[in-house]
Amino acid sequence: MTALAARRVWGLMYRHLALYRSSWPRLLELVYWPVLQMVVWGFVTAYLAGVQNNVASVAAGVLLGGVLLWEVALRSQMGFAISFLEEIWSRNLGHVFVSPLRPLELVAGLVGISAARMLVGVIPAVGLAFLLYGFGLWTMGPVVVVFFAMLMMMGWAVALGVTALILRHGAGAEPLAWSVLFGLTPFAAVFYPVSVLPDWLEPLALLVPAAHVFEGMRAALLEGRTAWGHLGAALALNLAWLGGMGWLFLRQFQAARVRGALLNIGE
Repeated sequence: MTALAARRVWGLMYRHLALYRSSWPRLLELVYWPVLQMVVWGFVTAYLAGVQNNVASVAAGVLLGGVLLWEVALRSQMGFAISFLEEIWSRNLGHVFVSPLRPLELVAGLVGISAARMLVGVIPAVGLAFLLYGFGLWTMGPVVVVFFAMLMMMGWAVALGVTALILRHGAGAEPLAWSVLFGLTPFAAVFYPVSVLPDWLEPLALLVPAAHVFEGMRAALLEGRTAWGHLGAALALNLAWLGGMGWLFLRQFQAARVRGALLNIGE
Protein backbone atom coordinates (compact mmCIF):
# COMPACT_ATOMS: atom_id res chain seq x y z
CA MET A 1 0.00 0.00 0.00
CA THR A 2 1.38 3.39 -1.00
CA ALA A 3 1.65 6.31 1.41
CA LEU A 4 -1.23 8.09 -0.34
CA ALA A 5 -3.44 4.99 -0.16
CA ALA A 6 -2.59 4.55 3.53
CA ARG A 7 -3.49 8.19 4.12
CA ARG A 8 -6.87 7.74 2.45
CA VAL A 9 -7.56 4.61 4.51
CA TRP A 10 -6.60 6.45 7.70
CA GLY A 11 -8.84 9.37 6.71
CA LEU A 12 -11.83 7.03 6.47
CA MET A 13 -10.93 5.39 9.77
CA TYR A 14 -10.45 8.75 11.48
CA ARG A 15 -13.92 9.86 10.40
CA HIS A 16 -15.44 6.95 12.30
CA LEU A 17 -13.08 7.21 15.27
CA ALA A 18 -14.07 10.85 15.66
CA LEU A 19 -17.70 9.79 16.06
CA TYR A 20 -16.77 7.67 19.08
CA ARG A 21 -14.57 10.35 20.56
CA SER A 22 -17.56 12.71 20.80
CA SER A 23 -20.31 10.20 21.69
CA TRP A 24 -20.17 8.14 24.89
CA PRO A 25 -23.37 6.20 23.99
CA ARG A 26 -21.55 4.80 20.95
CA LEU A 27 -18.66 3.67 23.15
CA LEU A 28 -21.09 2.16 25.65
CA GLU A 29 -22.80 0.19 22.89
CA LEU A 30 -19.48 -1.36 21.88
CA VAL A 31 -18.88 -2.73 25.38
CA TYR A 32 -22.48 -3.44 26.40
CA TRP A 33 -23.28 -6.63 24.46
CA PRO A 34 -19.98 -8.49 24.96
CA VAL A 35 -20.04 -7.75 28.70
CA LEU A 36 -23.73 -8.69 29.00
CA GLN A 37 -23.15 -11.99 27.19
CA MET A 38 -20.14 -12.74 29.38
CA VAL A 39 -22.05 -11.98 32.62
CA VAL A 40 -25.08 -14.09 31.69
CA TRP A 41 -23.01 -17.06 30.57
CA GLY A 42 -20.67 -16.47 33.49
CA PHE A 43 -23.53 -17.19 35.90
CA VAL A 44 -24.23 -20.40 33.99
CA THR A 45 -20.60 -21.45 34.20
CA ALA A 46 -20.44 -20.49 37.89
CA TYR A 47 -23.39 -22.81 38.51
CA LEU A 48 -21.76 -25.64 36.57
CA ALA A 49 -18.46 -25.10 38.36
CA GLY A 50 -20.31 -25.34 41.67
CA VAL A 51 -21.50 -28.81 40.83
CA GLN A 52 -19.28 -31.37 42.55
CA ASN A 53 -18.07 -32.82 39.32
CA ASN A 54 -14.75 -32.28 37.56
CA VAL A 55 -16.37 -32.69 34.14
CA ALA A 56 -18.88 -29.94 34.93
CA SER A 57 -16.10 -27.60 36.06
CA VAL A 58 -14.16 -28.14 32.84
CA ALA A 59 -17.31 -27.68 30.77
CA ALA A 60 -17.91 -24.35 32.49
CA GLY A 61 -14.58 -23.03 31.27
CA VAL A 62 -15.21 -24.29 27.75
CA LEU A 63 -18.59 -22.52 27.64
CA LEU A 64 -17.18 -19.21 28.83
CA GLY A 65 -14.27 -19.48 26.39
CA GLY A 66 -16.73 -20.13 23.57
CA VAL A 67 -18.82 -17.09 24.49
CA LEU A 68 -15.80 -14.78 24.56
CA LEU A 69 -14.31 -16.03 21.31
CA TRP A 70 -17.63 -15.98 19.46
CA GLU A 71 -17.95 -12.32 20.39
CA VAL A 72 -14.73 -11.73 18.41
CA ALA A 73 -16.44 -12.95 15.22
CA LEU A 74 -19.71 -11.15 15.99
CA ARG A 75 -18.07 -7.80 16.82
CA SER A 76 -15.78 -8.01 13.78
CA GLN A 77 -18.68 -8.68 11.43
CA MET A 78 -20.97 -6.06 12.96
CA GLY A 79 -18.19 -3.48 13.24
CA PHE A 80 -17.51 -3.74 9.51
CA ALA A 81 -21.14 -3.86 8.40
CA ILE A 82 -22.41 -1.12 10.72
CA SER A 83 -19.54 1.22 9.81
CA PHE A 84 -20.58 0.74 6.18
CA LEU A 85 -24.20 1.43 7.11
CA GLU A 86 -23.13 4.63 8.89
CA GLU A 87 -21.96 5.92 5.51
CA ILE A 88 -25.35 5.08 4.02
CA TRP A 89 -27.41 6.53 6.88
CA SER A 90 -25.46 9.80 6.73
CA ARG A 91 -25.87 9.85 2.91
CA ASN A 92 -22.10 9.98 2.67
CA LEU A 93 -21.31 6.94 0.52
CA GLY A 94 -21.51 8.80 -2.78
CA HIS A 95 -19.48 11.68 -1.36
CA VAL A 96 -16.77 9.29 -0.19
CA PHE A 97 -16.26 8.09 -3.75
CA VAL A 98 -16.09 11.59 -5.16
CA SER A 99 -12.70 11.50 -3.44
CA PRO A 100 -9.85 9.36 -4.83
CA LEU A 101 -10.77 6.56 -2.39
CA ARG A 102 -10.83 3.17 -4.10
CA PRO A 103 -13.18 0.29 -3.20
CA LEU A 104 -10.35 -1.82 -1.75
CA GLU A 105 -9.24 1.16 0.36
CA LEU A 106 -12.81 1.45 1.66
CA VAL A 107 -12.64 -2.23 2.63
CA ALA A 108 -9.25 -1.69 4.32
CA GLY A 109 -10.64 1.25 6.31
CA LEU A 110 -13.70 -0.72 7.39
CA VAL A 111 -11.47 -3.63 8.43
CA GLY A 112 -9.39 -1.28 10.58
CA ILE A 113 -12.46 0.23 12.25
CA SER A 114 -13.91 -3.25 12.76
CA ALA A 115 -10.74 -4.43 14.52
CA ALA A 116 -10.75 -1.37 16.79
CA ARG A 117 -14.44 -1.81 17.65
CA MET A 118 -13.92 -5.50 18.36
CA LEU A 119 -10.99 -4.88 20.73
CA VAL A 120 -12.84 -2.12 22.61
CA GLY A 121 -15.82 -4.42 23.07
CA VAL A 122 -14.15 -7.76 23.79
CA ILE A 123 -11.09 -6.86 25.90
CA PRO A 124 -13.19 -5.50 28.83
CA ALA A 125 -15.31 -8.67 28.73
CA VAL A 126 -12.16 -10.83 28.83
CA GLY A 127 -10.87 -8.87 31.83
CA LEU A 128 -14.18 -9.09 33.68
CA ALA A 129 -14.36 -12.84 33.03
CA PHE A 130 -11.09 -13.19 34.92
CA LEU A 131 -12.07 -10.82 37.74
CA LEU A 132 -15.57 -12.24 38.27
CA TYR A 133 -15.15 -15.92 37.42
CA GLY A 134 -11.41 -16.58 37.48
CA PHE A 135 -11.37 -17.59 33.81
CA GLY A 136 -8.44 -16.28 31.79
CA LEU A 137 -8.74 -16.65 28.04
CA TRP A 138 -4.96 -16.35 27.83
CA THR A 139 -4.50 -19.64 29.69
CA MET A 140 -4.72 -21.33 26.28
CA GLY A 141 -1.36 -19.75 25.46
CA PRO A 142 -0.22 -17.77 22.39
CA VAL A 143 -2.58 -19.78 20.17
CA VAL A 144 -5.42 -17.55 21.42
CA VAL A 145 -4.02 -14.80 19.16
CA VAL A 146 -4.47 -17.14 16.19
CA PHE A 147 -8.05 -17.87 17.33
CA PHE A 148 -8.75 -14.12 17.38
CA ALA A 149 -7.27 -13.67 13.90
CA MET A 150 -9.22 -16.58 12.38
CA LEU A 151 -12.52 -15.40 13.84
CA MET A 152 -11.92 -11.81 12.76
CA MET A 153 -11.25 -12.98 9.21
CA MET A 154 -14.48 -14.95 9.18
CA GLY A 155 -16.38 -11.94 10.53
CA TRP A 156 -14.99 -9.74 7.76
CA ALA A 157 -15.87 -12.31 5.10
CA VAL A 158 -19.49 -12.47 6.30
CA ALA A 159 -19.60 -8.65 6.50
CA LEU A 160 -18.41 -8.36 2.90
CA GLY A 161 -21.26 -10.64 1.86
CA VAL A 162 -23.77 -8.57 3.86
CA THR A 163 -22.57 -5.26 2.40
CA ALA A 164 -22.76 -6.78 -1.09
CA LEU A 165 -26.41 -7.64 -0.43
CA ILE A 166 -27.06 -4.12 0.87
CA LEU A 167 -25.54 -2.67 -2.31
CA ARG A 168 -27.80 -4.96 -4.36
CA HIS A 169 -31.06 -4.79 -2.39
CA GLY A 170 -30.78 -1.57 -0.39
CA ALA A 171 -32.54 -1.05 2.94
CA GLY A 172 -34.30 -4.40 2.72
CA ALA A 173 -31.01 -6.19 3.43
CA GLU A 174 -29.89 -3.96 6.32
CA PRO A 175 -31.27 -6.25 9.10
CA LEU A 176 -28.80 -8.91 7.95
CA ALA A 177 -26.02 -6.80 9.48
CA TRP A 178 -27.31 -7.86 12.92
CA SER A 179 -28.67 -11.32 12.25
CA VAL A 180 -26.74 -13.25 9.64
CA LEU A 181 -23.87 -14.47 11.83
CA PHE A 182 -26.27 -15.64 14.54
CA GLY A 183 -27.75 -17.94 11.92
CA LEU A 184 -24.36 -19.63 11.57
CA THR A 185 -24.05 -20.29 15.32
CA PRO A 186 -25.44 -23.87 15.18
CA PHE A 187 -22.84 -24.78 12.55
CA ALA A 188 -19.95 -22.95 14.23
CA ALA A 189 -19.81 -25.50 17.09
CA VAL A 190 -19.33 -22.72 19.63
CA PHE A 191 -20.65 -24.63 22.65
CA TYR A 192 -20.35 -28.26 21.55
CA PRO A 193 -18.13 -30.42 19.31
CA VAL A 194 -18.97 -30.90 15.64
CA SER A 195 -19.49 -34.60 16.43
CA VAL A 196 -22.68 -33.70 18.34
CA LEU A 197 -24.36 -32.63 15.09
CA PRO A 198 -26.30 -35.12 12.93
CA ASP A 199 -24.04 -36.98 10.51
CA TRP A 200 -25.45 -35.15 7.48
CA LEU A 201 -24.76 -31.75 9.05
CA GLU A 202 -21.15 -32.40 10.05
CA PRO A 203 -19.69 -31.83 6.55
CA LEU A 204 -21.56 -28.49 6.35
CA ALA A 205 -20.25 -27.44 9.77
CA LEU A 206 -16.69 -28.26 8.73
CA LEU A 207 -17.03 -25.71 5.91
CA VAL A 208 -17.42 -22.97 8.54
CA PRO A 209 -14.03 -21.59 9.70
CA ALA A 210 -15.29 -20.96 13.22
CA ALA A 211 -16.08 -24.67 13.72
CA HIS A 212 -12.36 -25.45 13.35
CA VAL A 213 -11.43 -22.60 15.69
CA PHE A 214 -13.72 -23.89 18.43
CA GLU A 215 -12.54 -27.43 17.94
CA GLY A 216 -9.05 -26.01 18.45
CA MET A 217 -10.19 -24.11 21.53
CA ARG A 218 -11.54 -27.28 23.12
CA ALA A 219 -8.31 -29.11 22.31
CA ALA A 220 -6.33 -26.33 24.02
CA LEU A 221 -8.56 -26.19 27.11
CA LEU A 222 -9.32 -29.87 27.57
CA GLU A 223 -6.16 -31.54 26.27
CA GLY A 224 -3.56 -28.79 26.50
CA ARG A 225 -2.52 -29.17 22.85
CA THR A 226 -2.62 -27.06 19.69
CA ALA A 227 -4.82 -28.54 16.96
CA TRP A 228 -2.75 -27.43 13.98
CA GLY A 229 -4.92 -29.37 11.53
CA HIS A 230 -8.00 -27.40 12.55
CA LEU A 231 -6.11 -24.10 12.47
CA GLY A 232 -4.83 -24.86 8.96
CA ALA A 233 -8.36 -25.71 7.82
CA ALA A 234 -9.70 -22.49 9.39
CA LEU A 235 -7.08 -20.42 7.54
CA ALA A 236 -7.77 -22.10 4.19
CA LEU A 237 -11.53 -21.66 4.58
CA ASN A 238 -11.14 -18.04 5.64
CA LEU A 239 -9.07 -17.27 2.56
CA ALA A 240 -11.70 -18.95 0.38
CA TRP A 241 -14.54 -17.09 2.11
CA LEU A 242 -12.71 -13.74 1.88
CA GLY A 243 -11.90 -14.31 -1.77
CA GLY A 244 -15.47 -15.23 -2.67
CA MET A 245 -17.14 -12.49 -0.63
CA GLY A 246 -14.59 -9.90 -1.77
CA TRP A 247 -15.33 -10.75 -5.40
CA LEU A 248 -19.09 -10.49 -4.72
CA PHE A 249 -18.67 -7.14 -2.96
CA LEU A 250 -16.61 -5.63 -5.78
CA ARG A 251 -19.06 -6.90 -8.38
CA GLN A 252 -22.07 -5.44 -6.56
CA PHE A 253 -20.21 -2.21 -5.88
CA GLN A 254 -19.48 -1.76 -9.57
CA ALA A 255 -23.10 -2.56 -10.44
CA ALA A 256 -24.31 0.02 -7.89
CA ARG A 257 -21.95 2.59 -9.37
CA VAL A 258 -23.30 1.93 -12.89
CA ARG A 259 -26.91 2.25 -11.64
CA GLY A 260 -26.08 5.43 -9.75
CA ALA A 261 -27.23 3.73 -6.56
CA LEU A 262 -24.34 4.97 -4.42
CA LEU A 263 -26.08 8.33 -4.05
CA ASN A 264 -29.54 7.06 -3.15
CA ILE A 265 -29.00 3.60 -1.63
CA GLY A 266 -31.15 3.07 1.45
CA GLU A 267 -33.84 5.52 0.36
